Amino acid sequence: MGSNHPEGVYEAQKKNGEVYYRSSITYRRKHISLGSYHDEQLAHRAYLTAGEILSNDSTITLSDYQASSVLSFEKWVVLINFRDNGIYLGNPIYVKPKFFYYYLAPDCILKFDSDDLFYYSSHKIMRRGNHYFVADYGMQVNIPSRYGIKNYAVPSVDFRFRNGDATDFRRENLEILNTYHGVRTIKKKDKYLYAVRIHVNGYYRVGIYEDIVTAAIAYNKAVDVLHQNGLKKNYTLNYVDAVSPSQYAEIYSNLKISQKLLDFRPDT
Repeated sequence: MGSNHPEGVYEAQKKNGEVYYRSSITYRRKHISLGSYHDEQLAHRAYLTAGEILSNDSTITLSDYQASSVLSFEKWVVLINFRDNGIYLGNPIYVKPKFFYYYLAPDCILKFDSDDLFYYSSHKIMRRGNHYFVADYGMQVNIPSRYGIKNYAVPSVDFRFRNGDATDFRRENLEILNTYHGVRTIKKKDKYLYAVRIHVNGYYRVGIYEDIVTAAIAYNKAVDVLHQNGLKKNYTLNYVDAVSPSQYAEIYSNLKISQKLLDFRPDT
């Protein structure tokens, strides 16, 4: 059936009988699908463009891509990476010696450590505004959460990118400033405070505190109160090494937590 069509073009039909054309190319024994087109000439142009990119003497780069190209930008990245690095990846990734770029668009490029290559070669990154996420086991997983950054974290307060580049997720570039359970940074009247909540049947507010260490200890105290009131639920306590044991005990004994939490009793 393909012999009546230009090289690299194959006719196909949709379930409703509508004809369309698939374009593909074989390179280094790898059969690569280039996309589907309503016109066989467009499909052939895709094949020819891919051939130009993959040729041994090609000087075509990622920056040569134009919106008018018959190939998608994603396919453009895939082909150039395969040509330059000898590794075929289905996602728009370009591999460097110690890290790789993930191209969401010509002007939106994420950077990751080489250790993450397997994960992102099999998980497609999507973007909503400035939020990046993947679908993992049927759930949306935020990219920052894979690196210990909480969904509600405040940049420069709970975490920071050391080089100032919020698209650089290499581990050496990420610094987590707030590692405590139940502690959330909020801003009131140009001042950062620390709100603490704990999950029982839904979230209970513990309190709002002026420093993060007190907030972390307040969470631990809330856990103790719940256990003393008969709740049998496992919580991970905050490990607080910023103060001495005697300072911890003094803060613990003096801080106040929500009366509603103090009065909580599990259902019997």
